[in-house]
Amino acid sequence: MNDFRINTHYAKALLLLATERDAVDRVADDMRMVSEVMSENRELAVVLGNPTVKGDKKAAIVDALFGSRVCDTTAAFLRFAVRKNRSVNLRGIGDAYVDMWREYRGVVFSDLVTHQPIDDTARRMVTQMVEDYTGRKVELHDRTDPKMLGGYKLEFDGKMYDARIRTKIRKLRIEFGKNIYESKL
Repeated sequence: MNDFRINTHYAKALLLLATERDAVDRVADDMRMVSEVMSENRELAVVLGNPTVKGDKKAAIVDALFGSRVCDTTAAFLRFAVRKNRSVNLRGIGDAYVDMWREYRGVVFSDLVTHQPIDDTARRMVTQMVEDYTGRKVELHDRTDPKMLGGYKLEFDGKMYDARIRTKIRKLRIEFGKNIYESKL
């Protein structure tokens, strides 16, 4: 079974458990934190993925890291995942759960990339624009890219609006490369 299917199955089970215990939003926050910790600490991922490290050691590590910082539902799930030798998949399970939570709550993830940081007014405008287009709530993640000359790139719901200066220059090059006076025969 590939990692995507494993992550999806475990995340779906966690969503069902969280729904039963009325902790869907709290578990989403916890799993977001688990994913961030796993992605930022390569050594942790290596240790949890190492088959020579015993399961009880992995469980102790996961419990020491997350035990007091997460709700009971998430803590029980993390212990279960480690017991089933899925500690290496915790990041993927966390990401899959957050995606399922967004679908469950009707939230669309939107990624905005700009050259310089944006202010709250611009953030509200972009959020409102995406909400009007999709008809759903928006979770806006904005970041800066110093390599970008100017403009912005907005991705949401499988769509991308590219208003970068680099893209506009590329389109102009293509247009100027065409010779409208050349015979097409």
